[in-house]
Amino acid sequence: MTTPDGETGRFRQRRRTRAAIVAATTELLRAGVTPSVGQVAEAADVSRRTVYQYFPTLEQLLVDATLGVLSQAAVDEAIDAADTHAGTDGDASARVAAMIGALTTTSAEMLPYGRQLIRLTVDAPPAGDAASPRRGYRRVAWLERALEPLRPRLEPAAFERLVSALAMVVGWEALIVLGDVRGLDTDEQLDVSLWSARALVRAALEEAGTATAATPDGGSSKR
Repeated sequence: MTTPDGETGRFRQRRRTRAAIVAATTELLRAGVTPSVGQVAEAADVSRRTVYQYFPTLEQLLVDATLGVLSQAAVDEAIDAADTHAGTDGDASARVAAMIGALTTTSAEMLPYGRQLIRLTVDAPPAGDAASPRRGYRRVAWLERALEPLRPRLEPAAFERLVSALAMVVGWEALIVLGDVRGLDTDEQLDVSLWSARALVRAALEEAGTATAATPDGGSSKR
């Protein structure tokens, strides 16, 4: 289903605001400060009300920011390294694999925070815009960055659907299922996550190729 441009724009603006709040909190934490909501609002140049719209509790905000401190550089560096090995055009599968590898490698350190963040966001009542995602904005940004080489080859709706599909097999929820439900160790979790991600990327490309082949003028088919 295609997302209206206005809705997409609002979603991206919400994500930018949320990211700015977390970034401000992260910088305060790195400076050795355990910030109050007021300090975060001032650093992010937003109101206290806006902070509470995105984070109903200070605990949730601090956990999210702590996860950023632990994982941001590792994942960004992994994607950059994959780009270097893949050549100037990049390889989306390699970039996604690098992202998954970095997250899985650091899962022992980060998963307790991930579990706590899930608990806080699941248990918390809706605040502000109930349609706004409660977590995972960082994951989505990483996936969009990793998949960027595929954007010209996929219709916008197909690109967004691939991001959504990969969001189900990458992240805390997936690691918890693989560990708690399937009893897999870290290496096995990585293997399953990589297999799933490659299958989804391959399916998206195959579907795009079929759609293009069905239009002799080279245009994109619309379903």
